[in-house]
Amino acid sequence: MTESNPRSAVERIAAFAVAVRPEHLTNDGRRLFKRNILDSLGCAIAALQGQPFQALREQFEECRAPGRCTLIGGGKTSADQAALFNSGLVRYVDLLDSYMAPGGLCLPSDNFGTVLAAAEHAGASGEEFMLGLAIAYEIQCRFSAAVPVMAKGFNHATQLAISAAASAGKLLGLSTVEIANAIAIATLDNVSLACVHAEPVSQWKGFSPGMTGMRAIYAGGLAKRGFEGPMGLFEGPDGLERMFGQPIRVDWEDPSLDIVSQTVLKKYCSLIHGQPVLEATLDLKRRNSLVVANVSHVRCDVLQGAFDIAGGGRYGSKDHPRAKEQADYNLKYLIAVALLDDQVGPAQLQPERIQAPDAQALLARVEVHPDEQFTARCPRELNARITIYTKDQRVLVKEQLGYEGGLANPMSWDRTVEKFHWLSEPFADEDLRGRLIETVQQLDARRISDLTDLLAQVRPSAVFPATHPGIQ
Repeated sequence: MTESNPRSAVERIAAFAVAVRPEHLTNDGRRLFKRNILDSLGCAIAALQGQPFQALREQFEECRAPGRCTLIGGGKTSADQAALFNSGLVRYVDLLDSYMAPGGLCLPSDNFGTVLAAAEHAGASGEEFMLGLAIAYEIQCRFSAAVPVMAKGFNHATQLAISAAASAGKLLGLSTVEIANAIAIATLDNVSLACVHAEPVSQWKGFSPGMTGMRAIYAGGLAKRGFEGPMGLFEGPDGLERMFGQPIRVDWEDPSLDIVSQTVLKKYCSLIHGQPVLEATLDLKRRNSLVVANVSHVRCDVLQGAFDIAGGGRYGSKDHPRAKEQADYNLKYLIAVALLDDQVGPAQLQPERIQAPDAQALLARVEVHPDEQFTARCPRELNARITIYTKDQRVLVKEQLGYEGGLANPMSWDRTVEKFHWLSEPFADEDLRGRLIETVQQLDARRISDLTDLLAQVRPSAVFPATHPGIQ
């Protein structure tokens, strides 16, 4: 291209994906990706009993699409349907990784199900799968760092379409031009709105990323067969730059794959902003031997974004959660159930627990407020303050600066293994869990089929005793 006809952004992103090589994955990067891969698998397995996944299997049966891609928990289907199903699993219990950016965030492991499906469809190696995942992480997170997507009123599934299409295209062996077309096709019709997070929060909040991945895989197939998308997706008239009201400046010439070091992991089934809130709440309860019957009321101070999305701010009231999707984005409920159950895991997202009278009564005594100082420190820090007022006139306060899993205190491999056992124990016996962990550890020296063959052996419903107390 000449200077008078420079490459478009989608062409530069496609060139980035094609140029990435295994040597761009450092030893530290490989270690962290294996940690995040195991974390994503634990999240996915923990969701298998969720009602939506039986409904998806029924949908796949009705719209039969024979294929060679594995559904976690057993079964085969087409690559695009596998991307939808497995992406939904990873997202469902809200324990997946996050990347914090000014004006919003993204969830990089939303790419996981799509990249897994593309890798299996292509008969890829484990290293090729990891490379595809690294490409997806870089693209989605770099875009999120450049554009305050959620602050502009859009959902982070928008940039997910770009990353998922690029990484799937790489794995499927598309050319630079074909990947550029796949990105344009997948993204043009995937402008996702942040109102998906507004009350009453619907089930689609967690499945929108899976649908994005499904479209990305399909777009790759179309591009391979000569379908073209608009190359002016970013810069052209009424493109993304017009939509976001700003230029989108990202250095796509940089081949580094180290953004994974800026991702954060979770201990609790909650939006990422709830992690320091719950760590502080549980610490106050345990350190003070607090009896819930003695709690008069609770005040929670958080950054503005957390208040808006989960504390009763501009996305709506949090006073009457009824469903899982309303509970994991509700700081009032999360604080209440943490005090009641001494844990916030998948069991705390069951409708019967959310609707129980004790949880509903206690959450009515929780108030959430925005804090200017916490807002100013984000995204470098994610902090919170919990104040518990007791009926015997005590005032218990904890200001939580960061949390385990955050940038200043990253979750270790051993803690991730512990989290994996906790989440997968009801669906896989000890031997299968051990083989899954070993395969992830050795993934860059194995075939992706070694992993998917094991994932097919995971039970689709809980059949084994659950004895793990959860990571504390």
